[in-house]
Amino acid sequence: MRTVFNFNAKWAFTKTATEVPSAIDSAYETVDLPHSWNATDGQDGGNDYHRGTCYYVKSFNKAELPESALYYLEIKGANSSADVYLNGQKLAHHDGGYSTWRVNLTETLAEENLLVIAVDNAANETVYPQMADFTFYGGLYRDVNIICVGNSHFDLDYYGGTGLMVTPEICGKDAKVDIQVWVTNANENQSVNYVICDADGELVAAAQSNEGAATLNIENVHLWHGRKDPYLYTAKVELVEDGKVIDSVQTRFGCRTFEIDPERGFILNGEEYPLRGVSRHQDRWGIGNALLPEHHKEDMDLICEVGATTIRLAHYQHDQYFYDLCDERGMVIWAEIPYISKHMPTGRENTISQMKELITQNYNHPSIVVWGLSNEISIGGSTDDLLENHKILNELCHEMDKTRLTTIAAVSMCKMDDPYLQIPDVVSYNHYFGWYGGDTDMNGPWFDKFHATHPNIPIGCSEYGCEALNWHTSEPKQGDYTEEYQAYYHEELIKQLFTRKYMWATHVWNMFDFGADARNEGGEDGQNHKGLVTFDRKYKKDSFYAYKAWLSDEKFVHLCGKRYVDRVEDVTKVTVYSNMPEVELFANGVSLGKKTADDHFFYFDVPNTGVTELTAVAGEYKDTSTIRKVDTFNEEYRLKEKGAILNWFDVKVREGFFSLNDKMGDVMSTVRGKLLFAKLMTKMLGGNKKDANKGKVMGFEITNDMMAMMNGFTVLRLVTLMGSMAEGKITKEMLLDLNAKLNKIRKPRKLKK
Repeated sequence: MRTVFNFNAKWAFTKTATEVPSAIDSAYETVDLPHSWNATDGQDGGNDYHRGTCYYVKSFNKAELPESALYYLEIKGANSSADVYLNGQKLAHHDGGYSTWRVNLTETLAEENLLVIAVDNAANETVYPQMADFTFYGGLYRDVNIICVGNSHFDLDYYGGTGLMVTPEICGKDAKVDIQVWVTNANENQSVNYVICDADGELVAAAQSNEGAATLNIENVHLWHGRKDPYLYTAKVELVEDGKVIDSVQTRFGCRTFEIDPERGFILNGEEYPLRGVSRHQDRWGIGNALLPEHHKEDMDLICEVGATTIRLAHYQHDQYFYDLCDERGMVIWAEIPYISKHMPTGRENTISQMKELITQNYNHPSIVVWGLSNEISIGGSTDDLLENHKILNELCHEMDKTRLTTIAAVSMCKMDDPYLQIPDVVSYNHYFGWYGGDTDMNGPWFDKFHATHPNIPIGCSEYGCEALNWHTSEPKQGDYTEEYQAYYHEELIKQLFTRKYMWATHVWNMFDFGADARNEGGEDGQNHKGLVTFDRKYKKDSFYAYKAWLSDEKFVHLCGKRYVDRVEDVTKVTVYSNMPEVELFANGVSLGKKTADDHFFYFDVPNTGVTELTAVAGEYKDTSTIRKVDTFNEEYRLKEKGAILNWFDVKVREGFFSLNDKMGDVMSTVRGKLLFAKLMTKMLGGNKKDANKGKVMGFEITNDMMAMMNGFTVLRLVTLMGSMAEGKITKEMLLDLNAKLNKIRKPRKLKK
């Protein structure tokens, strides 16, 4: 029988060795797996985290392992390429940092052994991802095992799979379950026992066959129905020889049907089941991507608390334990490969191999309903090679899995008539109107336009969000990184997206703040702060509760602005979120009245004098906070970017005239504003008008939708962003000079109000 022997303990680690170690040096660090060498430098900013080849070395005696005919090394995650050496002999190479893979050690295994795994996360042109807004943590960051099996065993060699594939089909009140197995070194004296048990472990169906497949029936099948009823069966197969079981594997599975309709959205078991949820990255503060089971469980608990029904597992294959949690908790899942941002003509084979691994290893999970082909890959335009790559992946998915659909996450600037959108079964877009540009009210109408243009293509929103840290204001503005603006943004997006029934899925970007070492914004470098929860999972931002009010059945009331105590205004706005129909607010024990709100967002005007203890009451539920009247604004609440060329509050503003803090669209509505920016664009393009003459900026074609988005940026935000991508570097002096020129352009009368 097979034995899985955990191999996580006591590895020697080095990132200074220049060649494959032939012994363990006393200077090497001792580490237990999971481990990442970028747990600190991959999260502190500067885009300078260590990328290269590091070595994990382990000595062991064969006698330490269970006695067996064959020994496989199982690596569940080595980012992003790795080589395995045993006793000085190279046994295997693997490209792709997020999937399980195995190496047969048997023939090279000696009584005393030295195992070396060389892991490399350096940049290259063949392995995805290479360009993305997250840290590519290096390391053996998931479990490593030795699998001990007999000569005949369920397959361990095909793309990290288990040799077992379960395909349920609903037939009225029953289910027909096709079970396929693959046996290595099978012989005619062997047979396979097929067993299905219910959630209580009771036998439901059984069969025996000498073939590699069997069909079993489940009468009065109990359906897997998302979060409402995530019921799971277990399929177990046994390899039998001469009446003795010589190998066994099992998997849980669920019986369900689904469809995605362009008008009705997602339909589960014939019932409309709105997919409203979040995206998730797999890393943590101070840990990187080397998560333990308790970290995964805490993530799932928080996602369940917010009330999500779906998770987009971005932008790569996640840990098998987390997919198991998704099955158990009833999450509907989008699973994808890291074909992201930058299309590499030399990377096609890697997209194919990573997709084969993703599907092979995750086929049995009922939570997964779509395979994601790519994310924002058309950011540089849809070339013929890119389109062909997607067609190959799409056909591969349908060939390997006839039960699920394919999807993509298209970048906001991707035109609605791009042929790229015609390849997958369903489509989603990443839109940030109201954060990176445009206004929040552009989101719903954009999707209405797409839906009217392509009434037969199911459309969803795969990313939307904005950043928030511990900055605060009573006058939130786009780009200020305050918790108050993030809350306002999500209030608006919830009302627009959740009320459009035709949207097949919506996924907030992101459930948690995550590491992005190249980022330098928001006052805390090295992170993307769009999470509803902080990187360390210790603080739920106000926007978390906005979603909980709409999505969760757990009754609650939440007072927003708990970290915003000192306030200068005489009357301050206080927001309360609740899924109860009525909220009453008390100030120092005195009722300020009761309010109802169909949108679950309750707003109160509160007199601000001295210290005020606030209590929000909704039925039997209460929440409290404190505000305090101050004469001057508390500068601890104001964003001060460490690496900013110029902060928005340092800009000189002249009454009745434009400044860097005004929106681009307003400035461009004047003749003088257009002339000023025509000169600026030419200068930023290095004097080369080639792109400008083609109607492009930074390689993107300027469509009406993109222009509307750019018009929503403040001049400071847009120029700073474009400056980072242009030939010439933007300086503080250049910005101040531009502001001085804007200070001379009078605002039209309609903008002075």
